[in-house]
Amino acid sequence: MLKLVVLISGGGSNLRSLLEASEDAEFPARVVAIGADRDADGLAHAEEFGIPSFAVVYSNYPDRESWGQALLEQVQRWEPDLVILSGLMRLLPRSVVDALSPNLINTHPAYLPEFPGAHGVRDAIAAGVAESGASVIVVDNGIDSGPIISQRRVPVFPHDTEGTLHDRIKVVERELLVQAVLDIANGKINLKELVA
Repeated sequence: MLKLVVLISGGGSNLRSLLEASEDAEFPARVVAIGADRDADGLAHAEEFGIPSFAVVYSNYPDRESWGQALLEQVQRWEPDLVILSGLMRLLPRSVVDALSPNLINTHPAYLPEFPGAHGVRDAIAAGVAESGASVIVVDNGIDSGPIISQRRVPVFPHDTEGTLHDRIKVVERELLVQAVLDIANGKINLKELVA
């Protein structure tokens, strides 16, 4: 059974999909803890599903490095097999990435390497592209530049807003994330080979 720690900043819709998938006794992974960098709405999922949670609030630390070390200590308490950044809107310090890699994955609302960064959906709309997408990647020390685990295209319609496109991308992100966790747990995806 793969032990997961999921880190969020917002509502945690991808997290909820994982929690729902793991309610199936056959699903080979379980979320053992949920963490956040602020008082995130998505922490309510932890309470609903009876999962321990923690918040390492960024503003309580003098710099990114000290925040990262505190976050890493919390994560490592749970001895996870895989750490998932699920809408964590903060760059992890290099020391944290190095400590968790390659068992550290992230979802991104674009078809990487297109539109990396915090505004992938907005950037796709601004570029006027006919399609964008969703990706699941191994986290490295760049901006959404790690090895791609899986991705799928999502069409951009002429009247799309950032909100309507993001809503459709989120559906695909959730599917990709659950499948990626399943494939990692079943050995179909070897994260060490991806980063080699």
